[in-house]
Amino acid sequence: MKNSIINEEFLQQIEALQTLIRNNVAGLFGGTHQSKTYGSSCEFADYRDYIPGDDITKIDWNAYARFERLYQKLYLDERQMHTKIYIDASRSMEYGRADKAEQALRLAATIAYLSLNEMDKVSIYAIRDKEVIEIISGMVGKDSYIGEIGKLNSLEFNGDSHISDAIIPTNVGYGDGMSVIISDFLTDNDYENAINHLADKKRDVFCIQVLSPDELNPKIRGKVHLYDSESVEKVYRKNIKKDIMQAYRKALEYVQERINTVCASRGASYLLVSSEDQMGDVFFGKLVEKEVLK
Repeated sequence: MKNSIINEEFLQQIEALQTLIRNNVAGLFGGTHQSKTYGSSCEFADYRDYIPGDDITKIDWNAYARFERLYQKLYLDERQMHTKIYIDASRSMEYGRADKAEQALRLAATIAYLSLNEMDKVSIYAIRDKEVIEIISGMVGKDSYIGEIGKLNSLEFNGDSHISDAIIPTNVGYGDGMSVIISDFLTDNDYENAINHLADKKRDVFCIQVLSPDELNPKIRGKVHLYDSESVEKVYRKNIKKDIMQAYRKALEYVQERINTVCASRGASYLLVSSEDQMGDVFFGKLVEKEVLK
């Protein structure tokens, strides 16, 4: 990373942001939240059929009187949540005049800080090729954050990313918090199965697509040489005309609809962020508009 993105000035900004969110906004980072696994708290969650050997004190005898069938009461587990943040560390994330990689680090650091302030545990990983690389493991509390979050500055962005191949073989946790994937999602490689896998594991899934202004609204015209940022041997020479720009915009729209549809189908949250967006605009504007925060 060319610059120290996570520095004292940035940390002061997100501390101020957290104070405003805490006072004005509830939702993804607001209020007490609980694990989706079942445990021994006092809050009722669901029923299942009684199995011999279960705790008979949790049998619902009123249900038995109505249905003549034994049902076991299930209760929410009040364990600490574990926020897991995955950063796409492929070479394409450094494309554009406003660096997507830098924005990904700012988003990861901000979400980590907000999660820690809700007493969550936080781990941050990089996805490169088909591997999940642990950057920070199990942060708890602000002191841990201050000591660990600067590790993001040393993250290098190169190669390709295979989000599903990387995430699925790892221990993603079950029902104990939020999984965040930060990527441009400009890939032919599969990411849908990763979202499905996380949703099946009862994780709260949040996908953030980061694109540069050059990708959102390209200005190029005329004869140009184009390079695949993740396969530099692939070179294209094109005469960029109006019809090509129209085709590009349709392709970009398809990419955005694809990730949005996948997320919606699995109850996951999706957010499109420009690499030029300020964190305040993201968390008080876009997340509120998407009703991720209320």
